Amino acid sequence: MGLFKRNPFGHILYFKKWLIRILGVMTHSRYKQFNKLEVDGSEIIRQLPDNNVLFVSNHQTYFADVVAMFHVFNASLSGRVDNIKNVAYIWNPKLNMYYVAAAETMKKSLLTKIFAYAGSISVERTWRAGGQDVNRQVKMSDITNIGRALDDGWVITFPQGTTTPWKPLRKGTAHIIKKYKPIVVPVVIDGFRRSFDKKGLRIKKKGILQSMVIKEPLDIDYDNETFESIIEKLEYAIEQHPSFLKVIPKDELLAYEEENELRRFRNRNKF
Repeated sequence: MGLFKRNPFGHILYFKKWLIRILGVMTHSRYKQFNKLEVDGSEIIRQLPDNNVLFVSNHQTYFADVVAMFHVFNASLSGRVDNIKNVAYIWNPKLNMYYVAAAETMKKSLLTKIFAYAGSISVERTWRAGGQDVNRQVKMSDITNIGRALDDGWVITFPQGTTTPWKPLRKGTAHIIKKYKPIVVPVVIDGFRRSFDKKGLRIKKKGILQSMVIKEPLDIDYDNETFESIIEKLEYAIEQHPSFLKVIPKDELLAYEEENELRRFRNRNKF
């Protein structure tokens, strides 16, 4: 009977559970067969409380990034150590896991609506709409919905709000952190831009080594740190601070994204 309860967004948990199971089975080979996903830091996942956790990550595709996190987080909770071997872990998924996504993206097709039901918190972009630059106020209902999701469970957000690397982080993330005081866990991903198309639905290239590094929760003084200080801390944590471009020339970084061969020799026994 419990699974027929609804979450804070009206989703019937029984149907959400089956949807996540189906999506998990359908997408597993994208990270385990056609391409390989290297994971580091999964032990951190098992140490987190059941709610009020905010994962912040760089962003490379619309959907492949967050689907990979659903796999890694559920695999970790079921006892896997830095791997997603044996998709049976998806049979009992964490249902109170959400991700922040642009409302206009989640309304575009039946498939995106299905992804939305699996756990999206749809928000209105304040800087972009319909392919045009805009400048509008943050909807307080969007902030409130993220707060409701944090109160219920875990939330994944991509604070750059774009799949383009090295873009500034949106200050709204800092507002959410100061207002709701979640545990903030940085995640750094790589390889997804090479593996998939921009939407993260079509496999663009096989044999790519993807990676996901889960870092220790950030030490944040919620009451006294400024928004700017929190943003800078996030930029360093997800390795998107402008200083990274000063240390490594941009052309070399792009070449690194195309090759990424060194990662192939790390922890190959995990696969």
